[in-house]
Amino acid sequence: MFAEIITIGDEILIGQIVDSNSAFLAKELNRIGISVYQVTSVQDDIRHIKKALSEAEANADIIIMTGGLGPTKDDITKNTLASYFDDVLVQNDLVLKNIEDLWRKYVKQDLAQVNIDQALVPSRAKVLMNHHGSAPGMWLEKENKVFIALPGVPFEMKALVKHQMIPALQSQLKLPFILHKTLLTYGVGESKLAERLELWANNLPKFIKLAYLPSLGRVRLRLSAKGDDKSVIIKEMDRQLAQLIPLVDDVFVGFEEEHSIEAIIGKRLMKLSKTLATAESCTGGKIAEKITAIPGASNYFKGSIVSYATQSKIDVLKVDAFLIKKYSVVSTQVAEEMAKQARIMFDSDFAIATTGNAGPTKGDLSAEIGTVCIAIATSKDVMSHKFNFGNHRIKVINKAVNKAFELLQKEIFKK
Repeated sequence: MFAEIITIGDEILIGQIVDSNSAFLAKELNRIGISVYQVTSVQDDIRHIKKALSEAEANADIIIMTGGLGPTKDDITKNTLASYFDDVLVQNDLVLKNIEDLWRKYVKQDLAQVNIDQALVPSRAKVLMNHHGSAPGMWLEKENKVFIALPGVPFEMKALVKHQMIPALQSQLKLPFILHKTLLTYGVGESKLAERLELWANNLPKFIKLAYLPSLGRVRLRLSAKGDDKSVIIKEMDRQLAQLIPLVDDVFVGFEEEHSIEAIIGKRLMKLSKTLATAESCTGGKIAEKITAIPGASNYFKGSIVSYATQSKIDVLKVDAFLIKKYSVVSTQVAEEMAKQARIMFDSDFAIATTGNAGPTKGDLSAEIGTVCIAIATSKDVMSHKFNFGNHRIKVINKAVNKAFELLQKEIFKK
């Protein structure tokens, strides 16, 4: 069973926005046993959209479009669909009522004609009601092919997919069972892991595939199984995992499907009734951002100081200026002091600190570009590490964030 995704909008093609919708759709479709054959991005142009629809119809069983369903003149998906299906647009009273309710509750202004016109849908379409916006989703069928049009606004699209599109596809189509298990590993590169796992990987059954997904200091190991017998797949996946985990036990931190490393850290802190604070320089608050993206982080995360400038380390974090002068602002000694002071300031059980030179120029720093020092303070001790993460600024920052979580996870799980 194949699907094709068509994203509509000039804003994607000129690089004004990143197409995150396709990645989300592909993941959700794959989860229920539907493989994505192709992803296509097209202009807000009737001829171009029709051509994409025709090609997708030849390639796939399910064609999913996102975008072009807004109230303005350049949103032409509905009109194109009506033309492609030799259909006409008609007003859907339930959609109109939904729009009126949204306007009354949130907009508190009179409906303009362009908003009323969003209740127009092809007469043959089944409506997927959008409770988060005014543009409805639409489901049409033609010669055993399913065509689905979704709004391009990500949070509207995601709600329609999860609560309406996916359940409808599962109830209407006979789909295989797909199971993914993704192991998160930190601290060992892809080639070294491949060496370790070669014998085991060579003996995997044909319906289970292994993929290595490296990303700046971590490697995800994804096992994917697909077939018609759910019980067989689950049983064999469990058997393979029982063999795999001991081979990577020293670098394995958890399953991605269950939790990210920051969520694993959060769960551990809550279990121990411990708290965490951060002091960040070169990472610019990215560690705190990832921590606070986890629901319930306020139960264990006390706060963060982003002391980016040297003077802020002295004035805010109370790092001794003599220490900075003696060892340099990018040093394990300064990182340790930052972590200790953050733990004291926030009265936390743990604190982690980063200081480094991410580049792109060395400036007046003595540390080479790519140098990052990371320290972790506990109630009993403080430990630090020095790394060089290369000469690409974004890569250095993201590798520092990943390494910080790796070190923190290992320290917290000692307790």
